[in-house]
Amino acid sequence: MGAGNNTVTFQSLRCISGSCRVSPLELIGEEPLLIRIDEKPYSVVMRTPGEELFHAAGFCLGEGIVDSPDDFMTIGYCKDLDPNVIDIRLKPERREKIPDLLERRSFVSQTSCGICGKELIKDLYQILTPAENGFEVEITRIFDCINNLYEKQHYYPRTRGSHAALIFDDQLEMVSFAEDVGRHNALDKAIGKAFMDRKLFKASLLVLSSRISYELVQKAARAHLPMMISKSRPTALAVEMGQTLNMTLACAFDESELLIVCGENRIMRK
Repeated sequence: MGAGNNTVTFQSLRCISGSCRVSPLELIGEEPLLIRIDEKPYSVVMRTPGEELFHAAGFCLGEGIVDSPDDFMTIGYCKDLDPNVIDIRLKPERREKIPDLLERRSFVSQTSCGICGKELIKDLYQILTPAENGFEVEITRIFDCINNLYEKQHYYPRTRGSHAALIFDDQLEMVSFAEDVGRHNALDKAIGKAFMDRKLFKASLLVLSSRISYELVQKAARAHLPMMISKSRPTALAVEMGQTLNMTLACAFDESELLIVCGENRIMRK
């Protein structure tokens, strides 16, 4: 898997109605990304290479490590220019505010799959604020946004193995987009782009290719996104968190059916 090429082609045996033939199969790649904070390892995530700086920035926002791009003293590749290592230095005044978070260094993200202890969830609520009211969108335009997501996906039509996240402003103009082998990574990258470009304040609607889990609700809440739409049903814990944070969660099953799970006041229906 060379630089700039995040897919690998294998030979597979494709069988249809009992007839089999050798066929090339393109699969999306993944590699580990080490995020170091103040010269100490904080987390390792498996991701599709590319957009590492945005990925790390979005990750740090979601974890509560930073609240603003100004909290970074520096953020960049390690001194050896290893694309799989990002070095972050926090400003001293920011570091003093989050000693407990920095002590959690364990190579595992708070928002990694499978971590959902009750005490951890209580801690997460402490860094989240409920979404504000005011943003509304017509239900038909939501389906346009979902179609827009699929039109922008580069890897999925070829590999069927990627996730994507697309962020819109209150006029439903695109703010940022990202695609990755991991659903958490795709969202981190999309949020990170808007965050570092200082456009995150415009974010109003998030469309995901994956199911909505509590980790993704956490990341969206940290980005002050009031509405999340996906193609899969959310988890029960995600809905509980969404309700608590005054967020809108919904899923679309085709071009005409939308299931609104919470926050229905933001979606205008006939």
